Amino acid sequence: MKDVSTAKKNKYEIDMCNGPLLGKMLVFAIPLMLSGILQLLFNAADIIVVGRFAGSEALAAVGSTSSLINLLVNIFIGLSVGANVLVSRFYGAGQKKELREMVHTAITTALVSGAILVVVGCTLAGPALRLMGTPDDVIDKSILYMRIYFCGMPVMMTYNFGSAVLRAVGDTKRPLYYLLIAGVVNVVLNLVFVIMFHMSVAGVALATIISQVVSAVLVIRCLIKTDSDYQLNLKELKIYPDKFLKMIQIGVPAGLQGALFSISNVLIQSSVNSFGSIVMAGNTAASNLEGFTYTAMNAIHQTAISFTGQNYGAMKFKRIGKIALNCQLMVIVVGLVMGNAMYFLSDKFLLLYSNEPDVIAIGVIRLGIISVFYCFCGMMDVMVGSLRGMGYSIMPMLVSLTGVCLFRILWIYTVFHEIRTLKCLYVSYPISWALTFAVHLVCFLLVYRKILKNGGGRE
Repeated sequence: MKDVSTAKKNKYEIDMCNGPLLGKMLVFAIPLMLSGILQLLFNAADIIVVGRFAGSEALAAVGSTSSLINLLVNIFIGLSVGANVLVSRFYGAGQKKELREMVHTAITTALVSGAILVVVGCTLAGPALRLMGTPDDVIDKSILYMRIYFCGMPVMMTYNFGSAVLRAVGDTKRPLYYLLIAGVVNVVLNLVFVIMFHMSVAGVALATIISQVVSAVLVIRCLIKTDSDYQLNLKELKIYPDKFLKMIQIGVPAGLQGALFSISNVLIQSSVNSFGSIVMAGNTAASNLEGFTYTAMNAIHQTAISFTGQNYGAMKFKRIGKIALNCQLMVIVVGLVMGNAMYFLSDKFLLLYSNEPDVIAIGVIRLGIISVFYCFCGMMDVMVGSLRGMGYSIMPMLVSLTGVCLFRILWIYTVFHEIRTLKCLYVSYPISWALTFAVHLVCFLLVYRKILKNGGGRE
């Protein structure tokens, strides 16, 4: 087995398997946080521009599609998690042939899954949004936004899978640079399409697609130009069945978990829709603000996956416990600081989205219940990332589906059915996170003990 320290070939890669952990984890996680925040700014720019210049109906239309989009996209995004785990494992083990085959399988899968999503998203947009009870005053705009948005799925998937490959080898800086360029393109085009050409929701969707083309082209160019073992050759694009099967084994449970999470969120969105378009608009604005905290915490979840995967591949099992502990400390600090900041400054932040007092008041209610306790969500996700990095994907999926998805569905049909208030609806989030984290922690400790007992491992 090749020593992983020799695998590092350029300044963008991080040696995750040797030396102190915390500093390297921060170097990895901070650019990833900024990258996630830039991606969110794509959507925030959509929401802010459409809310300020096209009205609350257009704002509600854009917001009403998010949970449905996530439902359809998450299963394929889950495959990129599988790609991340396997690339990091092969890279950590120094297995060049397997690494190269995995990279080409990942990018080919991205293109195929993107094409599938174009068809599925455009076909289901109308029926699904009507099934969710989207109000008549926003339904047409919601359908239009969703259909245009889904036309960009091939490039969106390409960027996600390509950046997953780079994350797996420790490179989180170049995806940040690419998103910064794409983000500027997105904001400029938003302003041009909505303010100058009065294209409303169609304009923001089109601007998002164009910006995603930019980021996808840049990440593919990076993979082609690199001289490292994960270099991409477009002529060699194909799906290697054994690598695809392994990617499915890890990625599909992750994708199903995300998709079924989205089912519970679709039900919650449907419950929100029943309160009318003003509540929908306030919920959309607050949810978008929460996304910044979630994205920062998700970067630590990704850190847990990549660091655990590489050390697992290098058979340095004793470092995995230290990785999990460091990630928990990081995510608690980030969740508490950002989540509470969003609430205490909520009136100022929400003004960016709307100047309507009723919309802002609704947003404050959501932030006061969900954002303040968001650290529990991050703690839960770090445990999931640690388990997936060790190759366990079905276990965290089943725990999460029971503790989060099933719990929220039962809450909607029992507690919320009796107490039909927004506060009652929103409180299901922090309760489900805390309960699920506790179970994930027990699972991690059992798996980690088993690995140490059976495999030993090196420091």
